[in-house]
Amino acid sequence: MLGAIVGDIVGSIYEFDNHKSKDFPLFQAHCAFTDDSILTCATANALLTDQDFAFHYRHFGKRYPSSYGIRFNEWIHDDTRGAYNSFGNGSAMRVSPVAWAFNSEPEILTMAKVSAEVTHNHVEGVKGAQATALAIYLARRGREPGDIAREIGGKFNYELSTSVDSLRETYLYNETCQATVPEAIQCFAEAENFEDAIRNAISIGGDSDTIAAITGSIAEAAFGIPEDIEKAAMTKLDDHLGQILLKFRRTYFK
Repeated sequence: MLGAIVGDIVGSIYEFDNHKSKDFPLFQAHCAFTDDSILTCATANALLTDQDFAFHYRHFGKRYPSSYGIRFNEWIHDDTRGAYNSFGNGSAMRVSPVAWAFNSEPEILTMAKVSAEVTHNHVEGVKGAQATALAIYLARRGREPGDIAREIGGKFNYELSTSVDSLRETYLYNETCQATVPEAIQCFAEAENFEDAIRNAISIGGDSDTIAAITGSIAEAAFGIPEDIEKAAMTKLDDHLGQILLKFRRTYFK
């Protein structure tokens, strides 16, 4: 969960000003949490309480105005509105707590679907959330990054043969699950450690904060997060979000 937040914060300044290199200061003064972190914490709070994902996404969305998509922002402010068939990458960026709260593949796939489909009920929106959550779970279980990428690629029919170096040259901005989740998984699969995964994700460009959030969420489970990076990220959260994170970790990181 914190891995997603780290990726979001680090990537926050690059979403619309891509940096196609792995050479950059990891945290800068104007880095900040955005919708990726807000909704990740909303997912965590839902799991800690009543699993009413729609309520918590709306509640956190209203409490924390951010760079939400147009349709999601409309959904936040209309309590009567149902899911709107989205296949945007929002379902994947917010799903990581699900992969820590449950301890079997069927449960994780089911709950990733439940968390996604309150808004992102398109097949690709659900698939993106499930693929991300399953990758985290497999990393938790000690699977090697290359093996995880191969399993996720096969299970979800994702193309995962384009290297990070190639993506850095060719990848274009895209906010869909099907054109960000595979790229994020590739950035994780080629990484040597947590920080390297985040640097890979930023370096390919595109929707930088969300790609880094998805990559970071998987990399946390595989590599852990260095203490200095963890501390730096925590200073960027407000007290409310920080306390949710700490409560979630006390409850599920055992």
